[in-house]
Amino acid sequence: MESVKMKSVKRNTLANQAIDQIIDLLMSEQLKAGDKLPSEMELMDILRISRPVLREALGSLETLGVIHRKTKEGTFFSEKVGSEPFRLMLALSVGNIDTIIETRLSNELGLVGLAAERISEMELKKLKENIDQMEAVDGDYLDIDREFHRIIAFSASNSITEGMIDPILNMYDKTMENIPLKKRNKEKTVQQHKAIYHALEKRDPIEAYASMYRHLDHARNRVIRPLEKEELNMNKGVR
Repeated sequence: MESVKMKSVKRNTLANQAIDQIIDLLMSEQLKAGDKLPSEMELMDILRISRPVLREALGSLETLGVIHRKTKEGTFFSEKVGSEPFRLMLALSVGNIDTIIETRLSNELGLVGLAAERISEMELKKLKENIDQMEAVDGDYLDIDREFHRIIAFSASNSITEGMIDPILNMYDKTMENIPLKKRNKEKTVQQHKAIYHALEKRDPIEAYASMYRHLDHARNRVIRPLEKEELNMNKGVR
């Protein structure tokens, strides 16, 4: 393997600095996604750290999905971003409903524009089947709604955003669990999904963006307004 250039790390923050230096192999383009890392012995020598410290650093990177290990083959950088780093980031915003909804809004508006350019006929068929399924279901439809947005996200064919969509939807679904089914509007949701579908079918990114904005803004108001009203009533009660 061609020698790589890395800085030795200081003793006070060994594992964290080792993580930074390993990630820097990607940032400096000395190695690329999917490439094999130097062996443990080589990393220990380059970074001037012990085996326990190195394994702590590698364990953290593996947990985050940055690297993966293959038995008898070695350690490799992942081919694409997984969901774990973004999921951990969102976990810090638990309870901050505005932030979660705004994150979803900004993420999906970009995705639907890309999807309008890249979506396949098979994915359009899946969207149509999803809408038909939502219309026919009698009861909770959150899983079907979620799948509609996942199909669009993956049709954008972007490995980074693929790692973001599930954590965002997971966090959003937890927020939606607080809203009784009777207060949701399935007919409105189906209508908005159809508008998004038709825009994607026409390969029109501007119309797709506008339709998705109307849909997510409606959902945002449905979540935030009841909570704001509840908070206002609680404040009045305190007085």
